[in-house]
Amino acid sequence: MAKLPAYTTPLERVWHYTYLLICALIFLFLVAPILLVMPLSFNAEPYFTFTQKMLTFDPAGFSMRWYDNILTHGMAAPEIMRWSKNWWLDAWENAQWLHAAKNSVIIGVSATILATALGTLAAMGLSRPEMPFRRAIMGLLISPMIVPLIITATGLFFFYSKTGLAHTYIGIIMAHATLGIPFVIITVTATMVGFDHSLSRAALNLGATPITVFREITLPLILPGVISGALFAFVTSFDEVVVVLFVAAFDQQTIPRQMWNGIREQISPTILAVATILVIFSILLLTTVEILRRRSEKLRGISPA
Repeated sequence: MAKLPAYTTPLERVWHYTYLLICALIFLFLVAPILLVMPLSFNAEPYFTFTQKMLTFDPAGFSMRWYDNILTHGMAAPEIMRWSKNWWLDAWENAQWLHAAKNSVIIGVSATILATALGTLAAMGLSRPEMPFRRAIMGLLISPMIVPLIITATGLFFFYSKTGLAHTYIGIIMAHATLGIPFVIITVTATMVGFDHSLSRAALNLGATPITVFREITLPLILPGVISGALFAFVTSFDEVVVVLFVAAFDQQTIPRQMWNGIREQISPTILAVATILVIFSILLLTTVEILRRRSEKLRGISPA
């Protein structure tokens, strides 16, 4: 924390520390649900509350059973029965979580690749000053992140029902790519603000092809923005549940939809373990985005704050 200037008055010092306290309380209010969920995911009992053993830090009150329920495939019946009398329910739930994780990864990666490719091309075109109707096109392309998601999901459902894309993996991937494209456009466009187009023109004058110019000059300079947009697009697809509820079939479960079904049908602390994994995953992605942001500013000659 930076030291206050020597000329700061007592009233200004009081306000400064009061402001920091208010910010800390707001931050604590926002992360409090996460701070509660993470320790509960290690509960040895199938409850959503802190047991007496957990409150007294008794090792017997903590267990990795709910993480085993997600990550362990094909557990033997005696091992499952050690956790629960209804071992067949645990085995079925375990298979569902693995299937949902597989679907989330496949759909997320595919949608990210599609959204990154289309979003990067759109951002490059929108960054050129001679592009006509730039503001109108930009508003249209980023509308999926502005329009309420329930409206987008309803529109996709009626559109897919007419085109045969409903209940198909291609339809889900295209829908998630549509939701991820605005994030790619915004991040890449922000990176293109400091891009020197004279470098591309000079390379073209020297005989380079447009593809060579993009691969050797443009892409290395905007790569941090492209990767940041791709990460945001992947997180958007990985966490999305509303569109999946409308356009996916029963066997096309993703992790968010599986969590939704678990809350509605059979409440299990496995949801807490999944939530903890997703929180850690999101923190890692945000850290990566921040590192890329600083690298992008360094490449553009901007000193990071």
